[in-house]
Amino acid sequence: MTVWTVGSADAGERLDRHVAARLDAPRNQVQRWIRDGHVRVDGREARPSHSIVEGERIDCAPPAPRDDRVAPEEGDLRVLHEDADLVVLDKPAGLTVHPGAGRATGTLAHRLLARFPEMAGGGGPGRPGIVHRLDQGTSGVLVVARTSAAYHRLARAFAARQDHKRYLAVVYGEPRPAQGTIDAPIGRHAVRRKEMTVRADGRPSRTGYRTLSVRAGISLVELDLATGRTHQIRVHLKHLGHPLVGDAVYGEARWKGLPKPVQAGLRDFPRPALHAWRLALKHPTDGRPLAFEAPVPEDLRELWEGVTGSDWPTTAP
Repeated sequence: MTVWTVGSADAGERLDRHVAARLDAPRNQVQRWIRDGHVRVDGREARPSHSIVEGERIDCAPPAPRDDRVAPEEGDLRVLHEDADLVVLDKPAGLTVHPGAGRATGTLAHRLLARFPEMAGGGGPGRPGIVHRLDQGTSGVLVVARTSAAYHRLARAFAARQDHKRYLAVVYGEPRPAQGTIDAPIGRHAVRRKEMTVRADGRPSRTGYRTLSVRAGISLVELDLATGRTHQIRVHLKHLGHPLVGDAVYGEARWKGLPKPVQAGLRDFPRPALHAWRLALKHPTDGRPLAFEAPVPEDLRELWEGVTGSDWPTTAP
């Protein structure tokens, strides 16, 4: 339920218009909520045309719509933060975010609905509360919306790049220069249609990078996204000449060129060595700045330590 008190600036406005603006919801949907008794003014039912008065208390408890594509399924969730509007998760590698081709069950969306059924009110079909996503093989910070209003506000913020994402990646070779910006347009591959590639007629794409440590033919790199294209980091790192360890699509099997003692660890790493490390954004309701960090997963630490024979770099902030 969402509760608030009418301020002087909104006095005299129609109830349906006021609630629709406040919750960022379609007005015709709000009118149905009001007629069905899901919106009350000072504890009483009211008409959509009711002229609101300063100091009135509005209680809104809209019903959660059904999403037949996603049924709740119990499963672990690594929650970094939750409040009435959003949930921040540490998504493990290997977990698909929402249903899609070849994956109808067992996704993060299914687990979310089991714990937060109200998320069914936001997002597209099969994507309750999902405002952005991570590839199945990528671990790290993911934000989801608990309400329809929060969903729309967060979706607009992500589309406008008002968030700040930073990733950690283990790549082949040593980037030179040690830091810079990869500014290369990305589009669909002309032949392999499931893949993306750098191409002149692609969409503008920019990725900042900074090398944190170099050992035994691999590097730990911090990445900062200025755009959010499909597979952007993976494509840009390949374009830079330093693809991700474990990337079966864009990784180019670079392990074959390294000393035999480390080849097996690199060859057998089961996913792209990429972690959504930090995310900063503004709260969708009150605008306060938020920042979250997902701990470096154990498989990345073990990869680095096994190949380099040294501890995970302390130079990483």
